[in-house]
Amino acid sequence: MFSNGVKGIGISAHKRAHDLSDFGAELDMIEALGVDSIEIPTFDVDVVVGGRVRRPQLAALLSACRGRDVLYSVHGPLAINFMDEAWRLPRHFEVLEASLEVAAELGAEHYVLHSGLAPRQQAAGTEAAYDRQREALSRAGDIARQHGLILCVETLFADYKGDGYASSPRRLARELSTIAHRHVMATIDFSHAYLKLDFDGERDRFVAEIAALAPHAKHLHIHDSFGRQDDIWMYTEGERLAYGHGDLHLPVGWGDIPWQALMSECKFPEGTLFNIELNQRYWYAATECVEATRGLAHSAQTEQAPIAA
Repeated sequence: MFSNGVKGIGISAHKRAHDLSDFGAELDMIEALGVDSIEIPTFDVDVVVGGRVRRPQLAALLSACRGRDVLYSVHGPLAINFMDEAWRLPRHFEVLEASLEVAAELGAEHYVLHSGLAPRQQAAGTEAAYDRQREALSRAGDIARQHGLILCVETLFADYKGDGYASSPRRLARELSTIAHRHVMATIDFSHAYLKLDFDGERDRFVAEIAALAPHAKHLHIHDSFGRQDDIWMYTEGERLAYGHGDLHLPVGWGDIPWQALMSECKFPEGTLFNIELNQRYWYAATECVEATRGLAHSAQTEQAPIAA
């Protein structure tokens, strides 16, 4: 724990071999960066199959993770969507329950869950989707509490064509305030929010929107971008980088997210974790990204989290 109440800084691991035979080497490399925690991508390690935990694969994952002097967080399946049609929600919940079981066995504290996505539709349809999400997140929070986990609901952008809908940071803050559950908090993905607000023509509200969600955000996804829509055909990722388009997952300082303004204007809950999500393409800059993120974490302001049930 930092003196200002920040829990620490971490970085997300990447799967190498599908059987996880070299996952320990991935974690060794990350530990050498001097981080406090590692985020495990359980959405991509074949540990949940058909809504059930696959025990041999979990054993391989646990073997790679045991005995390390780091904390763990978990990013569960990205497809879980509690704003989906009602008839599909039981399937999403089945996958979530299995994923929470995995996170608990890893000894994680934070479990990252994407906020809901919905098609663009009449306001009544969108509000009905929010109703479904609130009910599901309240129920999921109770299960997370039983496992000693905190669900951290992540900010998203929808798409670049205008067909989808995602919550703004301020609306997500409103939803979490209504749910009012100690085990249902937020993950601020700054780049996702930047892209969402740019698409909506509200880029100038970015810092204020993030500040509205910050008191709920026990978990942060740190990576840089320019908030520009990925709306031009590109041949390579290098071209996308040249244009600064899309969710690039750049090292901190490579994009133009106003990090210092965010640290000045936002107050995060005590125990917030700063977790880096770095594109593997830019791993050669991992050390500089860790140091830049450490600087942000030390400059952050924290306060006691909102009182909730």
